[in-house]
Amino acid sequence: MTNSTETSAIMQTYNRFPVTVIKGKGSYVWDDVGNVYLDFTSGIATCNLGHVPDTVKEAVSNQLEQLWHCSNLYHIPSQETLANLLTAYSCFDQVFFCNSGAEANEAAIKLIRSYNTTNKNIVTFEKSFHGRTMGTASATGQEKIQKGFEPLLSGFTHLTYNDYESLTFLANNPPAAVMLELVQGEGGVIPAEQAWINELVRICREKGILIAVDEVQTGLGRTGSLFAYEDYGFEPDILTTAKGLGSGFPIGSMLAKTNVAKAFGPGSHASTFGGNPLATTAGVATMKQLTSPSLLENVNRQSDILFSKLTELKEAYPQIKTIRGKGLLVGIELTDGAGEIVKEAINQKLLILTAGANVLRILPPLTVTTTELDKFIDKLQQVLEAVYGSYSK
Repeated sequence: MTNSTETSAIMQTYNRFPVTVIKGKGSYVWDDVGNVYLDFTSGIATCNLGHVPDTVKEAVSNQLEQLWHCSNLYHIPSQETLANLLTAYSCFDQVFFCNSGAEANEAAIKLIRSYNTTNKNIVTFEKSFHGRTMGTASATGQEKIQKGFEPLLSGFTHLTYNDYESLTFLANNPPAAVMLELVQGEGGVIPAEQAWINELVRICREKGILIAVDEVQTGLGRTGSLFAYEDYGFEPDILTTAKGLGSGFPIGSMLAKTNVAKAFGPGSHASTFGGNPLATTAGVATMKQLTSPSLLENVNRQSDILFSKLTELKEAYPQIKTIRGKGLLVGIELTDGAGEIVKEAINQKLLILTAGANVLRILPPLTVTTTELDKFIDKLQQVLEAVYGSYSK
């Protein structure tokens, strides 16, 4: 039974839906009264391999019999293995492990400031989301994330995303670094325009500005490549990732090229739990499956099918303004009522998210099947009919 907010001992920082999830497998979750839901949230892009993937379960189960925690004062074999996998499948040389996306971005901010001893300013963008710690909330370009927590950390300038005048400002006022998402997830599932990224990268290289890409949501196969920067054809100096790395076990990482990573030395940054044996064992098993060519092929194949089916729905419902995103990170912009759609979807045993007031965010597991996509479209159509009226075709 769902715990009442009036009686719960849990601090009320979430507007929870009236669903108590007790079990998950693949693309489905079960609640405490036996209802089965098609889960197209993937734990907010965290369960990229679906719930309780067998290979990760087996690896973690074996690790539970050996060692749960070890201080980072000692070598941790699974941590070394995971770092080697991350660098082998990216353009980076070294990895710092932590426990979340916010911590990874905090580490990136500290690394940037340590690297550039004279210029501490970092440019981020409006509608961005980099976390809820004081540093990452200050970096985030959304007032609703910052309101009530002033004074914010200084040293951040928020420019307009996909805007060329902002790039002119960037060129004339070079910061130490630019930090950005290549698809703004929480800000409305807004992909960066290729030509705009090309110009941003040109300016950064010309002016000696570091580029830090926040791939906490876009990384690890979500866009159809292992990392979204590959889709845009450039190499960042720093990358952060987290959500999909541990299949639900808390883990984050910051990757950097050697010339930047050397700004950190012993004692400059640390984490008690970061890179612990359980989390990195889950990460190794997850990475081995994520780097399978067949998995990324499935992402791109199912993405094409999903966008095609959603386009058909758009033709039938004028309330759908745009369909956007990359891979299996999909945004459906509505004229209004995204929250109402999400609530009605629960009634249809479908879990989806919002990304702002009027955008639905669709995040199926990367292992999703065509049959599951068909089921999703059927359920979404029923939801749209319930909220907006009859299907017009």
